[in-house]
Amino acid sequence: MSTPTSGAGDRLVRIGAIVFVLGALSTLATMAPLFLGTDPLPSVFWSLCMLMGVGFLIAAAGVVRSARAGSARR
Repeated sequence: MSTPTSGAGDRLVRIGAIVFVLGALSTLATMAPLFLGTDPLPSVFWSLCMLMGVGFLIAAAGVVRSARAGSARR
């Protein structure tokens, strides 16, 4: 039985997904006080919401890298 090999951009996609999830969780934590009527979180937490976009870009770079590696094999 052979073990599947990782593609060229698989690690980037996984890291991007983790960073995206961290950004999504921070977005939920930042928006929750607005709906609960409590004091808003400091602006540092608002900047952590940008991790969603960063994670998306990292994952997209991994997809592009995998596509380029796949087209080079043909």
